[in-house]
Amino acid sequence: MAERMVNLTPPTTMTTTSPRPSNPQELPTTTAAAAEKNKGKLTLIPLIFLIYFEVAGGPYGEEPAVQAAGPLLAILGFLIFPFIWSVPEAFITAELSTAFPGNGGFVIWAHRAFGPFIGSLMGTWKFLSGVINIATFPALCIDYLKKIFPVFSSGLPRYMAVLVSTIFLSFLNYTGLSIVGWTAVALGVVSLAPFVLMSLIAIPKIHPHRWGSLGQKGVKKDWNLYFNTLFWNLNFWDNVSTMAGEVENPRKIFPLALFVAVIFTCVGYIIPLFAVTGAVSVDQSEWESGFMAVAAKMIAGKWLQLWVEIGAVLSAIGLFEAQLSSCAYQIQGQADLAFLPKFFGARSKWFNTPWVGILLSMLISLAVSYLDFTDLISSANFLYSLGMLLEFASFLWLRRKAPALKRPYKVPLKLPGLVVMCLIPSAFLIYIMAIATKIVFLVSGLMTAGGIGWHFLMKLCKAKGWLKFSSGHVHGDETDQDIDD
Repeated sequence: MAERMVNLTPPTTMTTTSPRPSNPQELPTTTAAAAEKNKGKLTLIPLIFLIYFEVAGGPYGEEPAVQAAGPLLAILGFLIFPFIWSVPEAFITAELSTAFPGNGGFVIWAHRAFGPFIGSLMGTWKFLSGVINIATFPALCIDYLKKIFPVFSSGLPRYMAVLVSTIFLSFLNYTGLSIVGWTAVALGVVSLAPFVLMSLIAIPKIHPHRWGSLGQKGVKKDWNLYFNTLFWNLNFWDNVSTMAGEVENPRKIFPLALFVAVIFTCVGYIIPLFAVTGAVSVDQSEWESGFMAVAAKMIAGKWLQLWVEIGAVLSAIGLFEAQLSSCAYQIQGQADLAFLPKFFGARSKWFNTPWVGILLSMLISLAVSYLDFTDLISSANFLYSLGMLLEFASFLWLRRKAPALKRPYKVPLKLPGLVVMCLIPSAFLIYIMAIATKIVFLVSGLMTAGGIGWHFLMKLCKAKGWLKFSSGHVHGDETDQDIDD
């Protein structure tokens, strides 16, 4: 999203020094302004939980890995895959978010590396995949609630429940990112607590030999399901980068928040998996999404099953809020970069949130929430994979072409090591894309073509003066680099 750099000289630092006061006892006049500037900004703890909900939201959804390949490979997958995928993605997010601490994230990186067309394409791929994912979370909440209130199972009550919940959760997002962040903290604590209890209660019932099982005899391994389960449970670390301009002291806080969130997420997956696979013996086919609630009942009773199910609803709310924030601030960042008309970057006078981005993301997610998700979500995941390949390329290209760029956090590897680090997850992305169906290729191609058409339409509108565009500076990006449209 950011323009191609002409002069890749080191950027100026974010900190501005105040002039020395004439009276030594007089405070610098910038103190109040600096405090006002940081008002409502994300601090470390809320940022950690927002990252957590961008990626995981709890061990909900890890069960199909056991169904696909048995306990041993599921455990090994959640132990090893973070080093193959999560850690490299978090490393890249930390380095580039601190080098370009502005809203827009990965779109800025692609733009700075390869120019506005590629930046716009990145924005299309990531935004579409994001809003389609958002649409699944209210539906997931209703799926759990219908167990208690069967009226929500189908028909008009279900449609109205999805509509009302989407609007309500979007309004919560509108009230401010700081509120959303602390809400994520509360949701994270409450939704994870039953798994902590379940793991502790399960300890006396664990039979360690069960961890070594490769699955039941005669059950064929489903590698497609296995790898997709690992991938989508440990993905989206870069989504939080679109909100870098809203983080207090991002160059210091971002790397620490990502480091803690990676450990927090991985531990949150692996401990319940060890507990349940060791304590519960059931047919392998029963390990489908939602089995953790059944396991909680088997280990501790109905009360814990209910808590896990309530936790699933709260987790879905947290996922919705985190990913809606990411999409909304991406829109605002793209408007700042003049990829979208200036109006798209409008902020609320009351809460300073990008209300147009929130509204647009909500409306699109509502529109797709009533469609058949199977091929749509597969297509969104395909586009996200394309975006990740472009993200890896942008990271390597900026390392090669801009070695003097100020990087407050820098991945401690030379370029050859970085290439290896990016090649392994890239090979996995290509595998995931290669097994896609023809319908997914078609829908993804149409979405991409639409994004390309949109880019050239906006370029024409800018040239003709039909719409008003901003100057092309990203909110929060103070790298002060020369850029070229």
